[in-house]
Amino acid sequence: MAVFTDYYKFERLAVKSKSRLDCTSSTRTYEDLEEKRATKAIKETDKRDCTDVGALVIYYNDVPPQFTCSHQRRADKSISIKGRNLSSVYVPDPNSNICYGDFNGTTDAIIFVLRDFEVINGVIQEGSILEMFIARGQNANKRALYNLVAEGDLEEEMSSLRLCAD
Repeated sequence: MAVFTDYYKFERLAVKSKSRLDCTSSTRTYEDLEEKRATKAIKETDKRDCTDVGALVIYYNDVPPQFTCSHQRRADKSISIKGRNLSSVYVPDPNSNICYGDFNGTTDAIIFVLRDFEVINGVIQEGSILEMFIARGQNANKRALYNLVAEGDLEEEMSSLRLCAD
């Protein structure tokens, strides 16, 4: 039985926004993300990148001070979408490219895999990739999932999901 149910790949495509990541590939199966796709086009301005209808855009930032912390430890980063917190991002090992979190308001866990991901002076660098692997109903097991991924035990399943993405 598969642990991960959904996959989303985000890449640094924006020119003006420091923290924007655009979805470039996904299984298009996670309703909590699909309902957040752009329903109208937003034109480019001097300070803002354009957004096409159907685009899915997230922002990867430091945790804002107004975020309350009800967990045992404060998150290292946060992911927001349309101005709302989508997930906190926990980085157990700063030397690893694997992180974990969960979707606000759900029982779903997320494993994040960062590829060629670099932030310099608060700006996500070109070529940075953030992959989301979603495990529905597994919020209570997110640390165990992190350990399984870190040990390579779920790589075959993750590769399979990547192949199913559009």
